Formats: sequence, C-alpha cells, structure tokens
Amino acid sequence: MDKDTFEKIVAEEFPGAIPERFRKQIENVAFLVEDQPSLETRREEGLGSHETLLGLYRGVPHTARGDFYGVGGTLPDTITLFQKPIEFEAEQLQHSHIRANVRMSDEEAVRRVVRETIWHEVAHHFGMNEHEVREREEERRSE
Repeated sequence: MDKDTFEKIVAEEFPGAIPERFRKQIENVAFLVEDQPSLETRREEGLGSHETLLGLYRGVPHTARGDFYGVGGTLPDTITLFQKPIEFEAEQLQHSHIRANVRMSDEEAVRRVVRETIWHEVAHHFGMNEHEVREREEERRSE
C-alpha cells in the first residue's frame, strides 16, 4: 500500500477509533506516519531484534498538563503510526480470519489494525500506562 493511501486510512479511521467525547479533548497532538521505528526509537523502547511497534505516543499526557501547559512555544505531542508493522499485523489478522473461515480484505484488515493502534496511542495520551492500556483493550474485546 502506498503512503498516501495509508495516510488517508489513518485520517478516515480516527473518528471511529476514538469516541467523540474524548476526541474533543485531544489538543496539540500531531499524527504522523513512518515506515518503521528508527534505530534510535528501537533502542529507546528497548526492542529486541524480532520486536517492533505499531505506534508510539510522545508528549505530555493530557492528565499531566497543568495550568501553564501551552504557555509559550509548546511543540505538539506526536502519535506515530508505523506503516510496515501495521501492514504485517493486518496480514497476520487476515490469516487468523482465513483459518476461522472468515473473509477480510487487505484494506479492511489494515483499517482494523489502524483503528486499534490509534485507540492504544490515544489512551497513552490520556495518561494510561502500558499495563492499563492492555487491560482496557482486553475489556473492549470481550464487550
């Protein structure tokens, strides 16, 4: 999938990934798309040779922003989605659906992984740590 198509999917899936009441609270956050996590990011995140990231939140969580947040030149937080790992994860999702005898197009699989990744990274923006995010993801899957 080319980068323009992927970026379009990210923009289209954002509203479906985040409930409106939370979307209204997301301020000063830039969404970025990169092919892969850089070597520096891989080191910072402590990734092993066979590990990767689908997304990454960097910034000051909404819950930690005080009264003086944004006074002066405040750079935006960033949520980066990594296209190649997301496409790989989508491919794995498709294979699991094929084994369950369910058809899912390439684009549907990418859209689903993008939605889940956006939700995950926005949860970090709202102050959830990795354990809390994963716990809530399990709850969402069982709903």
